Amino acid sequence: MEIKVLGPWCPKCKQLDKLVRIVVEENSIDAEVTKVEDIVEIMNAGIMITPALMINGKIVHKGSVPSKDEIKKKIEENI
Repeated sequence: MEIKVLGPWCPKCKQLDKLVRIVVEENSIDAEVTKVEDIVEIMNAGIMITPALMINGKIVHKGSVPSKDEIKKKIEENI
């Protein structure tokens, strides 16, 4: 599974990245988590508001920081 957190250096983007990594670790999810900070790459993904969460190439959340439970649910829905 490939999980990407799209967003530059803003606090919400950093928070989402941290929460995603915690959820993956706590639930022993086999996933590669990367943080995309390149604004051109983010815009090419169709994102105009950050942070955004992409799972296996599909945007599943954008514009806010979801809770750990919401992140887990989104991951489970996209396995």
